[in-house]
Amino acid sequence: MIDRTRPLAVFDLDGTLADSSHRQRFLDRKPRDWDAFFAAAPADPPLAEGVALCREAAEECEVVYLTGRPERCRRDTVEWLAAQGLAEGALHMRRNDDRRPARLTKLDILRKLGRDREVRMLVDDDELVCDAAERAGFRVVRARWADAGEALKAAQEREGRT
Repeated sequence: MIDRTRPLAVFDLDGTLADSSHRQRFLDRKPRDWDAFFAAAPADPPLAEGVALCREAAEECEVVYLTGRPERCRRDTVEWLAAQGLAEGALHMRRNDDRRPARLTKLDILRKLGRDREVRMLVDDDELVCDAAERAGFRVVRARWADAGEALKAAQEREGRT
């Protein structure tokens, strides 16, 4: 049973909990191979710092996952989270046809979550998402333990893909 009085800890996936660097190569080519990029996600190694922080947060908070991955990746993503032994929690994903920048899609969901519950923290590696969340009054932990390639940064902001 979910305790609706517990605060929320909101975690991004790629670059925060999951090391997506091995699949960056699919974004470095023209045209970008999005199908291959997302198909390779189940092989992402966990990022130790993010996983440890997520487990620690789960002691006091309900963990929620907020990703720019498209909805079509839900099953792979749920299985990956379970394989890492991470807390079960709501998984908010981008609609398959949503191409808005990550800073907009994620902030919309954060605001909805914050209407009914305290959002204790957002943990994300995307600087623009972090900036937008801080401006909106959310506490942010910047996941700086992985290096997102330039192609992924462009995808998050300009192409609305992850």
